[in-house]
Order: sequence, then C-alpha cells, then structure tokens
Amino acid sequence: MNYKPIIIVAGEPNSIFFELYFKALKNHSYKNPLIIIGSQKILLLQMKKLNFSMKIRLIKINNINDYVLNNKSINLINVNYYQHKVFEKSSKKSNFYISNCFNVAFKLLNDGFTDKLINGPINKKNFLNKKYLGITEYLADNFDTRITAMLIYNKNLSVCPITTHLPIKMVSNKINANLIYNKIKLINSFYKKKFLIIPKIALLGLNPHCESVLKYNEDEKILKPLIKKLKKYNMRVSGPYSADTIFLKENRKKFNVIVGMYHDQVLTPMKTLFEYDAINITLGLPFTRVSPDHGPNESMLGQNLSNPLSLIKAIKFLEKN
Repeated sequence: MNYKPIIIVAGEPNSIFFELYFKALKNHSYKNPLIIIGSQKILLLQMKKLNFSMKIRLIKINNINDYVLNNKSINLINVNYYQHKVFEKSSKKSNFYISNCFNVAFKLLNDGFTDKLINGPINKKNFLNKKYLGITEYLADNFDTRITAMLIYNKNLSVCPITTHLPIKMVSNKINANLIYNKIKLINSFYKKKFLIIPKIALLGLNPHCESVLKYNEDEKILKPLIKKLKKYNMRVSGPYSADTIFLKENRKKFNVIVGMYHDQVLTPMKTLFEYDAINITLGLPFTRVSPDHGPNESMLGQNLSNPLSLIKAIKFLEKN
C-alpha cells in the first residue's frame, strides 16, 4: 500500500513543538512517512539540550523526488533560521522563517505530493500581525478558500466555534445565518465522508440561557429559524441550547458535535474535559490540515515535561484519513 507522506511545519522556532516531535517519534511507529519542515540547527540544538539520544539518523532532503521516504530516519527539509540561544522567546524576527516553512509546505500541497498537513504552534500575535484572526484564516487565504470551520475533534465529542480568535465585543456583529449554515454544512459533510454518519449537532445560543434583555435576541431571530432550515436539509441539528448546561455528562453524550458562537464558549469546556486528547482540524481546505491543540507554551521550554498526546493523535488521524 502507498502511504501518503505527512508534511509537518515545525511552527514557532522556540516552542515546545520539537520536544513533542521527538517524543512522538521515540515512542510510536507510523506507517506514513513524516517530513518535517524547519530549522536543522534548532532541531539539533534542542535535541541535545533536551537529551534525546534517539538511534535514528537525520536525512536532510534537497530534492524530495530523490528519496525513498520512511520513518527509519528524521526526514527534514531545512529552512534556515539564525538565533543566538537554544531557547529564545518568540518575536517578530521569526516571521520570515515561519513564512518560508509554510511556503515550502504550500508548494508540496499544490504539486499534489501529498494532501496531509500538520503545523506546530504559532505565536499568532507576532506572525499574523492583525491581518488574520488565526492560522485557519491564513491557510484559507493562501488557498483561496472562502468558508472554513475550525473543528476541535475527539472521537467522543467535537466542538466548533462559529467565530474564532475574535474579541468578544465583536462577536455579536459577526453572527449571521449564512455563516452558521455554511460551517454546519462543512461539519455535516466531514462526518458523512470520514465516518459515514450524519452527525448529531447541538447549536448553542449566543446569550446566557438563550435570553436577552435587549429587544433584539440573536437566538430567537437568527438561530431558531436557521435550525428549522437545516433540518429541512436532513441535518440533525437542534437547539439553541444554553452553554452553561450543554456540557453536562448526560447532555453532551447525545451529540457528536457542539457548535458555539465564539471561541471560549466551546474550547474551554472541551479542553477541560479532554485536555490533550483532541486535535484541531480545518474543514473546507483542499487538503486535510490538522494541528495539535496547544500553543507554543514558552513557559515550559526546555523542561522536557510537555505531553505529546495531541501531536500523536494528529499523526494517527491523518494516517487513517
């Protein structure tokens, strides 16, 4: 069987990602060849600093077509990055390096070399520089994709925020029926294609208890009519539900996906329930993009205490899909 390679953009040069990558390689075997795009210098420095003595050689790939790829080695496409220390705090000086790493990945994806992408964590404040709300939007723009959905996936329960990294005071102005409809349509198609099921989807209200002291109540005016419309298209959507009780055990077990109006409304309970046992999947792109569900976590740099489970789950998911 021909296993498509999984390309991995290492992300922020000084983050916990290389530590997680070493742990993921050391303790697990994978069928699909893994190709990491990042700095050889940083990789080797962090491997030494973290005392990872893996009996595995490093292959520095120049022309990718010249290699028979497998996971008996670390397959690296080197992107140069100059730094003074082994671990430095992230800053804007890493932006050019991160952009170059993504550009290498984009070429491989556009050339049809693979359709599987993982990216390590990025310091959004520095790299995106207010142009994009998150990496989801950055990828969508580079591949001319109009509608995407950020699905935080676990086999028992997944969540999706309608708005992503948006200041809370701006959320209500962004909520509209067309946006919600298109994102739920992506979720429904994803579950039908990948898992051969029509997912049970809970739609959360925007307001506490789905009530408002104002004349205009988004839950009444937007969400309730939309749910009726979605049901007519044979989507198993119900709600709107109050966010303060939907994640109770007896409530959440009724659903495959809980869709919220804003980021923390669904990601906070999701991470509380599953911690590292979840991955971030971008729906709507012309390839499958998965990201471990964690950030750069500079406070734990060099401590060798980070949990690689989310990265392992991301790789395993791409192997199956």
